[in-house]
Amino acid sequence: MPNDFRRKTNRLKDFGYISPHTYSITICTANRKQIFDNNEIVSEMVKHLKEPAYKLNYQILAYCFMPDHIHLLVGANEAHANLIKFIKHFKQKTGYGFKRRHGINLWQRSFYDHILRKEESVIETVRYIFNNPVRKGLVEEFRQYPFLGSMVFDINDI
Repeated sequence: MPNDFRRKTNRLKDFGYISPHTYSITICTANRKQIFDNNEIVSEMVKHLKEPAYKLNYQILAYCFMPDHIHLLVGANEAHANLIKFIKHFKQKTGYGFKRRHGINLWQRSFYDHILRKEESVIETVRYIFNNPVRKGLVEEFRQYPFLGSMVFDINDI
């Protein structure tokens, strides 16, 4: 590889990610290793989502832990909420603990984001995220999948 090789950034140029937007996020495991098929591991991840969400003023509208990646829908509660800081905090905390316990890296570098536009429905996006396990053939109905939820909505109302 040439010395000047630079990995392309996934972030939007000239957008600070400090604003009251709603974001759809995908974070992949390192080498797409299937890790999130264990209740104990996923429960630990969910616990670590709550801390930076509260601390950095984000709502977890939806989460879905697929075997080798996570889908999040997060909404900022204030104008100065910093998405990059939120994701960095979550990945560092979970990645460090995971590596100590299991001896391998948890996360792939960076993450993918989509900023919801005004015409995009939050509830439809939640449904889309929740239906990932259905589309992958893991369950017939999303409510059967144990590794999804919301810290805002009752999934029985979705």
